[in-house]
Amino acid sequence: MAIKQKLSELSALPLDQILHGDCIEMMNRLPEKSVDVIFADPPYNLQLQGELHRPNNTVVDGVDDDWDKFESLASYDIFTRAWLAAARRVLKDNGTIWVIGSYHNIFKVGSALQDLDYWVLNDIIWRKTNPMPNFRGTRFTNAHETLIWCSKNKDAKNVTFNYEAMKELNEGLQMRSDWLLPICSGQERVTVNGHKGHATQKPESLLYRVLLSSTKPGDVVLDPFFGSGTSGAVAKKLDRRFIGIEREEKYVKLATDRLKTVTKLENNVISITASKRAEPRIPFGTLVERGLLTPGAVLFDPSRRFSARVRADGTLISERAKGSIHQVGAEMMGAPSCNGWTFWHFEVKGQLVPIDMLRQKVRAELH
Repeated sequence: MAIKQKLSELSALPLDQILHGDCIEMMNRLPEKSVDVIFADPPYNLQLQGELHRPNNTVVDGVDDDWDKFESLASYDIFTRAWLAAARRVLKDNGTIWVIGSYHNIFKVGSALQDLDYWVLNDIIWRKTNPMPNFRGTRFTNAHETLIWCSKNKDAKNVTFNYEAMKELNEGLQMRSDWLLPICSGQERVTVNGHKGHATQKPESLLYRVLLSSTKPGDVVLDPFFGSGTSGAVAKKLDRRFIGIEREEKYVKLATDRLKTVTKLENNVISITASKRAEPRIPFGTLVERGLLTPGAVLFDPSRRFSARVRADGTLISERAKGSIHQVGAEMMGAPSCNGWTFWHFEVKGQLVPIDMLRQKVRAELH
């Protein structure tokens, strides 16, 4: 699965593989506009000074690896802009990029993203249910990290966002931009000889939400800082393709071994709630044509304050207005707009049922 390739060997997209090498060089060798989503967990440049001890005087196993160290803030800026520029080249025009960081680096990353003409869609706060405490007691506990989600530019079209799936994941409520999730721990953490395999391994629950929200089955997910391979593991489970780039050989081996144990979920459970925008358009007049509602039928708002009658051409008429289901609903409420499909109801055995139920019935027949 892990490969170290020459320039000429990357003319085709290396799907479901880990490229061993520098992320900037490797991305510059990938075909232009070839990946759907990028998830990036770059070095945070933590700038740690000395060891950190717990109250019992044991040493905290922090991030002191060479890959997280830079000569200066200026050198980190140069590195950040270089890899983000390389990422932008390989991202499809309707693709998106996620970058995660902490207060040490995320503001620099955000500035670089905007300077390179990425368009910020959201910043997500990952609030950790079990953060590491501040042992020195000199600051607030660092209980969150930030993800920035961007499209390639502000004019990007057909950007994937599985709104309905995210709503269902959140028990029918619109998903917010603050996510309460645990850090990676316990059996999920990849270990080597009883020790952490990677110091900053991200939890699968975080990547699950990222990929479920912004990708479709078969999409290509690029991770230029592959590390322990969490993005690849979740992509594989959800039937997405992945490309990992990792410069540290020990992490290439770690991720390769991990991915061997991952299996794709069955197709019938990978499917998600479709976006209503993606469903076929059903004019209100179709319900009249099919006899689901007859001309002259009376529709009501949910509280029965307003009523209107169905006309033969699929419009409504009331004492105050005539027009489409949306126009008449707006006029009744004195509002600038109205979703007539949820506003208007018809009566069935004394109970009011939204006309949207009839629209869904027609859609089901079309499928």
